[in-house]
Amino acid sequence: MSVAESTLVQVQAVEKFYRRGSETVHVLEGIDLGVRAGEFLALMGPSGSGKSTLLNLLGGLDRPTKGTIEIGGERMDHLPDRPLAAWRARHIGFVFQFYNLLPVLTAERNVELPLLLTPLSRAERKRRVAIALAIVGLAHRAKHFPRQLSGGEQQRAGIARAIVTDPTLLLCDEPTGDLDRKAGDEVLNLLQALSRDHGKTVIMVTHDPHASARATRTVFLYKGQIVTEMPK
Repeated sequence: MSVAESTLVQVQAVEKFYRRGSETVHVLEGIDLGVRAGEFLALMGPSGSGKSTLLNLLGGLDRPTKGTIEIGGERMDHLPDRPLAAWRARHIGFVFQFYNLLPVLTAERNVELPLLLTPLSRAERKRRVAIALAIVGLAHRAKHFPRQLSGGEQQRAGIARAIVTDPTLLLCDEPTGDLDRKAGDEVLNLLQALSRDHGKTVIMVTHDPHASARATRTVFLYKGQIVTEMPK
């Protein structure tokens, strides 16, 4: 089996629940999911179905109550906090709905932020930032501040920030949710290209069938469980 066909993400029997007084709130129940290296996967489901919770578990922002999560052959669901933070910084790139760019920094400085946690030299950081901005088509906007960028450009800067560390996995939470159709299509084109041309593994949470149609596969979540299709 080639690297492109190998399983990068393996989720087995994952559950997530919270205690609310005497009540147990089940968010995810019995999740089994495999994601191939280089795949562009869409997670769809109504609000409260557990999509973002699953994304947070995959990104190491939260831990499952039960079950195992393995990424790149490494069990990360039981790592202690400090090794988990180091693992997340190296392997995960996050793309958010509302960009989360710092308004006082230019596009290139926003993209550089994750690299400040690494031992890379200033010259190497600058080189990687330039590559990331070129990939997302923003090299000519590197010196601009977020307020000088359109919504689509801000999201592309957010994607550049997510890929600048060359992460194993790109996790996108409603990346087109705050964009008009034209800007959203540009972002989806970029995510497709990152998967197809650069071999990035992309997992995208979305409620938009137009967005999920761009993915190579769609998984449906309903009431915390994976289902073959959404109930009518």
